[in-house]
Amino acid sequence: MRTDYCGELRKEDVGREVTLCGWVHRWRDHGGIIFIDLRDVSGMVQLAFDPERSGEVHATGHSLRSEDVLMVRGKVSARPAETVNRELPTGEVEVDVSEVEVFNRAETPPFSVEERSDVDEVLRLRYRYIDLRREEMRDNLLLRHRVARSVRGFLDSNGFTEVETPVLTKSTPEGARDFLVPARLQPKKFYALPQSPQLFKQLLMVAGIDRYYQFAHAFRDEDLRADRQPEHTQIDMEMSFMTVPEILELLERLLVHLFESVLDVRLETPFPCMDYEEAMLRYGSDKPDLRFDLPIVDVSDILRQTGFAVFGKTLEAGGIVRAIRAPGAAALSRREIDELTDYAVSQGAGGLAYLIIRDGLKVQSPIAKFMSPDEIGSILEAVDAREGDIIFFVADAVQTAVPVLGAVRNRLARKLDLVQEGWKFLWVTDFPMFKLDEDSGEIIAEHHPFTLPNEETIGFLDDEPLRVRGSLYDLVLNGVEIASGSLRIHKPELQRRILEILGHEEHKMEQDFGFLMEALRYGAPPHGGLAFGLDRLVMLMAGLDTIRDVIAFPKTQSGGCPLTGAPAAVSPEQLKELKLKQR
Repeated sequence: MRTDYCGELRKEDVGREVTLCGWVHRWRDHGGIIFIDLRDVSGMVQLAFDPERSGEVHATGHSLRSEDVLMVRGKVSARPAETVNRELPTGEVEVDVSEVEVFNRAETPPFSVEERSDVDEVLRLRYRYIDLRREEMRDNLLLRHRVARSVRGFLDSNGFTEVETPVLTKSTPEGARDFLVPARLQPKKFYALPQSPQLFKQLLMVAGIDRYYQFAHAFRDEDLRADRQPEHTQIDMEMSFMTVPEILELLERLLVHLFESVLDVRLETPFPCMDYEEAMLRYGSDKPDLRFDLPIVDVSDILRQTGFAVFGKTLEAGGIVRAIRAPGAAALSRREIDELTDYAVSQGAGGLAYLIIRDGLKVQSPIAKFMSPDEIGSILEAVDAREGDIIFFVADAVQTAVPVLGAVRNRLARKLDLVQEGWKFLWVTDFPMFKLDEDSGEIIAEHHPFTLPNEETIGFLDDEPLRVRGSLYDLVLNGVEIASGSLRIHKPELQRRILEILGHEEHKMEQDFGFLMEALRYGAPPHGGLAFGLDRLVMLMAGLDTIRDVIAFPKTQSGGCPLTGAPAAVSPEQLKELKLKQR
């Protein structure tokens, strides 16, 4: 139907006859001549409907309104110098319309496509097809497309094979809750939608595929946040005969290629790397944001004999006292300090103690009188305190104090405007293999039960499994985990031992993972991999705060779709076919 896209016309096209299709974006009447901005996926261009050329065409132009769909023919002309729009790539030209055909008249939309003010998100999702007409939303999807294309190109050129794995699979007892699908042909049995292609990609390595990837749709029935959806897309990869350093180096090359080809940003490699214990000690998080330097310092040993009862009792009970220096925070008001304390309490702390450092390193604080000069001096030295700083403390059990200070660290960085621009990548490695379930007290997998223990700690498997570290690695970007992976167990005996530690009895092990155990007995290569969260990655590259704005048709925070009404009730006839009853 068209010869050109609206957003592609330039000054060198002046004099050409063109045919364009698109939506009416904006309508203006300037003394008889009707000006319309016509929009398509490439951008916009101005149309001119002059009554002196054609009264009929002008009359049609006069009748058009926002979001009408049309086709126009006309000649490209240069706009007068005083009317050039420097904000538009097509701002130097316009199209003098000689013919127009209206494909569809549009009702007044529930919100303006050109409107830049905030629109209620539920309303946007209810009319998502209109929301996606907005320039910023269109650009988000185009960015997602460019990211996917760039990643595919790199992986294809590095020996990877794209393989699709099943979406209807078997429920396993690991990870989040499954979405279940009843099997009509096998009554009282269910498929599960995959939380990841984990087992299938390992089987592909057993099959000799060597390097696999997939843009995999994954499903998890879990509570939602800004960076989570019940269904998401991950760039899933698995590789045979590769060590951890080799895998990390390849993935860094992938990201260098991606950022340069899509954002024209040149990343520095190698990315910094730290193990899990160091990340938790220094930053109170396994996904620290390194765009600001606010390290956490353990001051427990300094305060073993302190006269401040809150600290002393915590240490006697086996807890810790850790501190963080907030540069320049002495300028905060008492109200702002109280708000920060309330935030720490909301994260699980009993409170937030502090020392304000005044001129000459003099200390002002309600707790200072309970601490000796030597204790205060040692603390100031340990955190490298300076005039105008505040030192904040959390005293509690380690499992509480660590994440609280991590959250306080992030809040302080934004409060004090310490977050720098740029891209800060970090590899976090050697996570614990196991942890204790808070409710049952039983040992459960920290990630999943197919992770290879690292050589340094595998000797603790039998007697002290909580000391075992896995050959795990997460990639963090600006404080957001964007990828997670590990080396996998490739020996059936070790896989069986890990499942036993996790409490799997023989019949349960065979029922849930028998097909994997059998495959490992037929010659499995050493292998490992990871998965990038495509939605999170694109969100960060677009400079956004929620993955919903980079997904075409996302769900709300409650897991609903305002556009289609999903989830929805089904008819009694459908339930009968599935041999199900609704109570």
